[in-house]
Amino acid sequence: METATATETGAVTETGAATAPVGRVEIAGPDVGRQEEILTPEALAFLAHLHARFSGTRADLLAMRQRRRNRILAGKDPDFLAETRSIRENPGWHVPPPAPGLEDRRVEITGPTERKMTINALNSGAKVWLADLEDANTPHFENVIGGQVNLYDAVRRSIDYTSPEGKRYELQTETPPTIVVRPRGWHLTEKHLRYVPAGTEHHDEPMVGALVDFGLYFFHNAHELVRRGVGPYFYLPKLESHLEARLWNDVFRFAEEALDLPRGTIRATVLIETITAAFEMEEILYELREHSAGLNAGRWDYIFSLIKNFRSRGGRFVLPDRSAVTMTVPFMRAYTELLVQTCHRRGAHAIGGMAAFVPSKDPEMNEAAFAKVREDKRREAYDGFDGSWVAHPGMVDVVREVFDEVLGERPNQIERRRDDVDVRAADLLRVEQTPGRITEAGLRTNVSVALRYLEAWLGGRGAVGIFGLMEDAATAEISRSQLWQWINTEAAIEDGTLITHRLVADIVADEAAKLLDEVGDDETRRRRVEQARELFEQVSLAPEYPTFLTIPAYAHYI
Repeated sequence: METATATETGAVTETGAATAPVGRVEIAGPDVGRQEEILTPEALAFLAHLHARFSGTRADLLAMRQRRRNRILAGKDPDFLAETRSIRENPGWHVPPPAPGLEDRRVEITGPTERKMTINALNSGAKVWLADLEDANTPHFENVIGGQVNLYDAVRRSIDYTSPEGKRYELQTETPPTIVVRPRGWHLTEKHLRYVPAGTEHHDEPMVGALVDFGLYFFHNAHELVRRGVGPYFYLPKLESHLEARLWNDVFRFAEEALDLPRGTIRATVLIETITAAFEMEEILYELREHSAGLNAGRWDYIFSLIKNFRSRGGRFVLPDRSAVTMTVPFMRAYTELLVQTCHRRGAHAIGGMAAFVPSKDPEMNEAAFAKVREDKRREAYDGFDGSWVAHPGMVDVVREVFDEVLGERPNQIERRRDDVDVRAADLLRVEQTPGRITEAGLRTNVSVALRYLEAWLGGRGAVGIFGLMEDAATAEISRSQLWQWINTEAAIEDGTLITHRLVADIVADEAAKLLDEVGDDETRRRRVEQARELFEQVSLAPEYPTFLTIPAYAHYI
């Protein structure tokens, strides 16, 4: 086991000085390529200070999440906070103007930091690349460290790759997208990096995954990014309250001071992808203040969050097939309209949701899908969104054309106030007005997609094209959560058949058998299919509901 020890005095800087006694970081993962360039003694000292200073508050906030979730399950609906009313009603505060490289965000491409996909994203023509260390990634240690290596090279524009077949990939543009990194959420840990507190020898704990991802990228690249005229920018996932945004703001302030960077050098866009955060959008912008770069409508995780928080209440909170929960249903419409109004009222970007379609070799299929994407993005652009996401380079031009129609030469439409919007708390919870039914096909699709995704996840791939759509952890979460909810609220499919544990278990067995037939004699993949089935049954059929499927997956299989 390799050990790096933080110094005992002074503030952590690039040269390794420190302000308060902390412990050390032990590397417990396998050796991976170029690890020594990323896990330097100085970088590990910086991580040790981040963990020592902020992990306790993070633990308190996770406990607060659970208490709030228990109150919702007990029947108390979330609402706008009375104690922060003064923030919402004060028209005098605004976030700073967009940072360099973030003025125009009309098309943002998302994807993992795998080397070839990094180069493809940088060559895509998008304005922003969301370099995803979270839902489109898996926390295999080679991905965690390899992603940091690829980001290091991408920042310096020295990245290239030659495939095993001999195909060469390299940067082909002088103006690649601005890099915005998405670290892991607060709930995840990094067990391959262990923090040993000062004064102890045998007690250790896994480091906070979010702080590892943020800390390594920031430490190695912040000064280089500023030198190149941009800055260290981040997407913050799965926040559930403004207090979690406050913690990130404290992390940013500490990091800027530690590396002697001006306050506000870091900018962060928050994904509003939990039902509780939807009630605290203004407070989240306010807490980040000088570091705020806007909000994003994280549609898939938002649906997952709603199911999770109301999973056992039944009645009006039982959703139909996932495909029926579009952005135009009342509760989703209220969420996106409130997001745009909130952002533009405070001078921030509002970024729309994912276009998950993956182009195929079938022109007719592509044109039908492109038409649906154009319709969705026109709605976003005319509603006031300043940009939107795509998951594949082949979709960049489609989405850019739509936003070009609305924005023209303007970099954004932040100046467009949505004073016509009047969203109340009840509007965000008007789930019962969602049209659609629970069908056997929808039930089977949930099982099939989740099994295929989990098999790929266990093999190290976090973004997977399945049935023409780019799936990530969020869509697998929706699939397994819907099944758990349908079983435990005694829901029925459209022909009246009750959705029971036995019915779903039989479908899981059937779909797993189909997947085994598809993988054939590949023993490695066959083992992963069986592991995926075991994991899927654990997170969808067990009496207790795991809050995130990635936690048991990480614990048992990585």
